[in-house]
Amino acid sequence: MLLLTAFAPVRAQITLDECVRLAEENYPLIKRYDLVSKMSELNLSDINKSWLPQINVYGQATIQNLVPSFPETLTGILDKLGTQMDGLNRFQYKVGVDLTQTVWDGGVSKARREIVKAEYEVNKAELGSKMYEIRKQVENLYFASLLTDAQIRQIELSAQLLENNRDRLEAMLVNGVAMQSDVDMLEARLLEVRQNLVSARSAHGNYLDLLSLFIGKRIGDQSLEVPSADIPRSKECMRPELQAIDARIRANSSSLKSIKADIMPKIGFFAQAYYGYPGFDYFKSMSDCNPSFNVIGGLKISWNVGALYTRSNRIDKLRLSSLNAENDRDIFMFNNKLERETSNSRIYELDKIMADDSRIVELRRNVRKAAEAQLENGVIDATALLDKITAESQASLTQAYHNIQRIQYIYQLKYTLNQ
Repeated sequence: MLLLTAFAPVRAQITLDECVRLAEENYPLIKRYDLVSKMSELNLSDINKSWLPQINVYGQATIQNLVPSFPETLTGILDKLGTQMDGLNRFQYKVGVDLTQTVWDGGVSKARREIVKAEYEVNKAELGSKMYEIRKQVENLYFASLLTDAQIRQIELSAQLLENNRDRLEAMLVNGVAMQSDVDMLEARLLEVRQNLVSARSAHGNYLDLLSLFIGKRIGDQSLEVPSADIPRSKECMRPELQAIDARIRANSSSLKSIKADIMPKIGFFAQAYYGYPGFDYFKSMSDCNPSFNVIGGLKISWNVGALYTRSNRIDKLRLSSLNAENDRDIFMFNNKLERETSNSRIYELDKIMADDSRIVELRRNVRKAAEAQLENGVIDATALLDKITAESQASLTQAYHNIQRIQYIYQLKYTLNQ
């Protein structure tokens, strides 16, 4: 038997940490990390390209009811001198290119880059908060599977006990020291236990199916490893929700820099070139209607003083937004502390209860064994024995439940603190 046991195939086990990792990799929301990153890269690229020369190509044709012309007196003098000056033609046209190049934007592009990076951190932190919730769902399914598995094992042990005692009663019935009703009573109880076993196996299978959907992998014959857990010593909370709140506050600080940059003057070069009529030389254009090539360039300084009107309100809005984020932090920490204290109290309660679990199971087993001996001697009937078997089974199941529940509460505490 030892040799057969040594060479028997070992049943593979899957751990809780592995399930959480697979669930995070399998959950569709994980793809949004890449989308958010690419969106941030595109926004930064657009901001960097704002420093490239801005080119505007255009074509224009107009007809006017009034155009610049010489006074009649001057026109008469020019006619006497043999010079024809008809003035500008009412039909005008040109094809040109405008070019602008920013030299200094007052820090606007730098502030915009910081805003984009801050928004990326906010989106990533909020995604982290949503992904973190998956851990809780996986842990609930995992421990539910462990609890139903423990229930199945205890029901199987109860069924084995009932079957053994039924066989014993059947032998006693043949020898005329037991009644058929006693055998029927144990047989009926055995059938009920087997029904409970079917329900427990069905529930266990459903939990495993849901867990398989989460992790994107069939668990199949793999068993779930009962995790060993130590109570976290540190009370520091490192939840991703707090990181999201911090990111929101940093984003407000970046927006504040943008407000300051908006009131700064902007400096840039500009150039304009066009071919058409009239040209920059109006006197020549008044004497003939021939198109010409014209170029102008220079330095431009602009200052939008309108940004000063709303500067104070915009700063107040950011300040209120940061205060709102701080309030969200206070609310979260308050609720987190309640959850932490609840988990700690449940762990403490189970520690005290579990101290006597083993002793209770031992005593119930001794009572059941004594009842089996009393039944063979005709001291008690099958009903009394059945009560002892049920009590032992319930004690064993309760002990298994307490052990798994304690580990589950510890993991709930770890989830509350993200440790």
